[in-house]
Amino acid sequence: MASKKKKRQIKRKFKTITFKLSERQKKSLDKYSKARNTTPLKLIKRAIDVFISLPNELPPPAAPTTENQLDLFVEAELATRMQESIQEKITEK
Repeated sequence: MASKKKKRQIKRKFKTITFKLSERQKKSLDKYSKARNTTPLKLIKRAIDVFISLPNELPPPAAPTTENQLDLFVEAELATRMQESIQEKITEK
């Protein structure tokens, strides 16, 4: 009998990212993840999936601002869009 060839495993490189949360933010994250029956890490990964899934070659879309306009509300708009996309993903599952 001919011996079967083993499939070659793909080596994957992972990078570590750390950030700090306040006690209140940590409690909120724990409660939300417990209510959704998931882990905090999976919850964070789902939240940033919108940004991670973009192709590497394409730059992120620039916010439409004019030369004399301030960027006060750009982050708030991004946060709102991100929350909407998270809610859509949660309702799909």
